[in-house]
Amino acid sequence: MKRRHFTVAGTAAIGGSALPGTGSAAIPLPRFGMAQVDALGKAFDRLIRDDDGSGATARLEAEALAFSEQALALLLSGGMLPERVRSRIYALASSFTGFAVWAAVDRCRPEHAQRYVDRALTLARLSGRAETELRIWRHVSILAGQRGDHNEAMAAAQVARNSSACQRDPLLAAITSARLASVDAGTGNARAGRRALDSAHTAFGRADHTADRDSWWAFFDAAELHGLSALVLAKLGEYEEAEAHLHRTLALLRPEYRRNRAYYTAHLALTQLRQKDAETACGTALTVLADRSALTGRTRKTLRRFDRGLAGIAPGARFADAWAERFHDAKGRL
Repeated sequence: MKRRHFTVAGTAAIGGSALPGTGSAAIPLPRFGMAQVDALGKAFDRLIRDDDGSGATARLEAEALAFSEQALALLLSGGMLPERVRSRIYALASSFTGFAVWAAVDRCRPEHAQRYVDRALTLARLSGRAETELRIWRHVSILAGQRGDHNEAMAAAQVARNSSACQRDPLLAAITSARLASVDAGTGNARAGRRALDSAHTAFGRADHTADRDSWWAFFDAAELHGLSALVLAKLGEYEEAEAHLHRTLALLRPEYRRNRAYYTAHLALTQLRQKDAETACGTALTVLADRSALTGRTRKTLRRFDRGLAGIAPGARFADAWAERFHDAKGRL
């Protein structure tokens, strides 16, 4: 991966500006204070909630980058800070930049995401927090997979899985094992994919789900594990088993995770179609169009795959024509 250098010097000018988009009155930053650090933490939590609902939009991507600059501005305004405080601010700056990576990935904009990767990793390393760096490597793996670079996707997934954070927290071991399973399955290595997926479920069963963690990890619950399992199994051609996991996902998914519900429902439709149950698949796919505000780039891409597949399986069928009319009518607004 090509490395680029960055500097925090350019952030000094914004040290007295306000935190953008916190949902209430602007928070001034005239000088360093822990209240400002806490405000940044709350801003990150708010971005996560917005992402859970409607996905990571271009607006959220821009906000995340602005918040990252604000975090770095605090470092410049605070003099020589205690290690604990300095670590937290670097972790926040990395988390915001990593959120921008994720936002671009979720919108299927890999060229945008790649711009932020090196900076996010550097900030994570400066924080000294293994779980912060692990999260960025997971994003890198997903990004590389989106670009079709399976070697980088595998390397990044293995770096994440081998992180010391996974040794301390089985939940992180579970999510990184699930990512590794996805890469293995994508390269056709069914045995390794199954093994990694089994490891993910085992680690998930050992995790303390009441532990205090960064808000980013809140999405990884039983519903998400079933969803990720389904994606792995679908890559392996195990569509019936994948469908069973997707039904469990949708039954367990919390109401606020609207983006994930749309995404996994689109995959359920695609999985049903691959089992030649085209009419049922059409009914499933139509429900995804009902909440257009939750349709991110990845979900749209899945629906386009469904549309192409349906045209080949059920050309001329009444239900297929009804889907085509609704989908192509909606496509310009998706």
